[in-house]
Amino acid sequence: MSKKPDEIIVLFISEISQSIQEYLSSNLKRYDNLKLLFPSDTSIKNVLSLAADADVLIGWHPTAEMLKRAAKLRLFINPGAGVTHLIDLFRELNTEREVKLINGHGNSYFVAQHAVALLLTFMNKIILHHKWMKEGKWRTGDEEAASIPLRFRKVGLLGYGAINKKIHEMLHGFNIEFSVLRKHWDKNDEQLITPVKKFTESQVNDFCDEIDILIIAIPLTSRTKNLIGKKQLDLLGKEGILINVGRGEIINELALYNALKDKAIIGAAIDVWYNYSPDEDLKGKKYPYNYPFHDLENIILSPHRGYSPFADLLRWDEVIENLSRLSEGKRQFINQVNLTEEY
Repeated sequence: MSKKPDEIIVLFISEISQSIQEYLSSNLKRYDNLKLLFPSDTSIKNVLSLAADADVLIGWHPTAEMLKRAAKLRLFINPGAGVTHLIDLFRELNTEREVKLINGHGNSYFVAQHAVALLLTFMNKIILHHKWMKEGKWRTGDEEAASIPLRFRKVGLLGYGAINKKIHEMLHGFNIEFSVLRKHWDKNDEQLITPVKKFTESQVNDFCDEIDILIIAIPLTSRTKNLIGKKQLDLLGKEGILINVGRGEIINELALYNALKDKAIIGAAIDVWYNYSPDEDLKGKKYPYNYPFHDLENIILSPHRGYSPFADLLRWDEVIENLSRLSEGKRQFINQVNLTEEY
């Protein structure tokens, strides 16, 4: 592959649909020095054959060999949120040469929408009444399953990144109180949508004691793994409701199962889990957890689909912005990962 002196080669290492290819190409066509490569064959062998001249790699699951082969690499863009699987790989790479890792937030609107949908579905008992109607049980009501009012509730947003900011905006009309726990309040340079009670990383117990609805949308790091355990769930209380669209392991799995089974909290709606390569049980069923959450009545199970619809093109606008900055010789990029902080 011949390369012009000022050319920036952008290699997509994962399969990209034709509509996304056309959207990216159309929005970046004015940048003459960008060359976008969308290989029809995204096997590791073929990507390795193309990686040597790449300045940018875009995709989800690079290998160490791929990154080593891409000796001219300046940026790696992960188009979907979540870089836990990439941290060690890029820490090692950056001991030899600087390669910036970008974590995409293009799906944050959809994840926020999904979190709010899970919350309202749980509180209005929609799945239960739907199930009864399918069984021909007409006009079930409060005696079978009463809705839980959202009005006057105390909602806690664990993390205040792209997702929880949007959740805050979506929920703020419900006449509820908000508390926010975030690591870096000094990074907040914008006006909050509503007044909030502010908590820091060391105040997780006070935070859980203050609220009765906990919405988790933080990355999984060595510091956030098992951040929410038995004590925090007990502090959330018997009126507590938990929504998790962050990562499963932020909540201790056994503590969550026991809190639901023992009614230590009212219930939960969960989109993120603990084992993404589950074995089949004796009946050929696969469950992405180690305890029988599916036997509980006070949980909504969601198969990690908050990102949907994947075909939405606007989620690629962050990629377009970062590639345009690189084309213009800029060195600051949006959503660049701090490898020390792991997000």
